[in-house]
Amino acid sequence: MGVFDNKTILIVDDDPDVVAAISMSLQDQGAKVVAAGDGVQAVDVFEKEKPDLVVLDMMLPKRSGFLVLERIKAKKLEPRPKIIMITGNLGSRHKSYAESQGVDDYINKPFRMDRLLTSIEKLLAPPQ
Repeated sequence: MGVFDNKTILIVDDDPDVVAAISMSLQDQGAKVVAAGDGVQAVDVFEKEKPDLVVLDMMLPKRSGFLVLERIKAKKLEPRPKIIMITGNLGSRHKSYAESQGVDDYINKPFRMDRLLTSIEKLLAPPQ
C-alpha cells in the first residue's frame, strides 16, 4: 500500500526532467500521475482527469501557472483539488499573490524531493 494510493496527481512543468523526477517519486508511493508541459495542456488534462492535487509550475509556455490556477478555481469542484505552486522565481510578491489566489503550498526551485512529498502527504491526508 502506497501513501498516495487512489490519488490522481497532475504535474505541470515544461521541464521533462522535473516531471520525470516528481512522477517517479509519486508513482513509487502509489499515485496515478498525469502530466502537462504547458498551461493550455494543463487545463485540458485537469478537466479530463479531475486530479486530487496539482503540482503547478508558475512559469509555463502558452498560459502561465497563475492563469491555469484561475481556470482550475473557476471549475468550483468539490472537493477542491489541492494546489502546490513550484517556481524558480524568488520574488516574495509572487508568493504573496499565489497565496492570495488560494494555493495550498508554494515551493521555490530547486527543492528537495522530500520537501515536496511531505507537502503532498499533508495536503492529501484524510481530515482528522
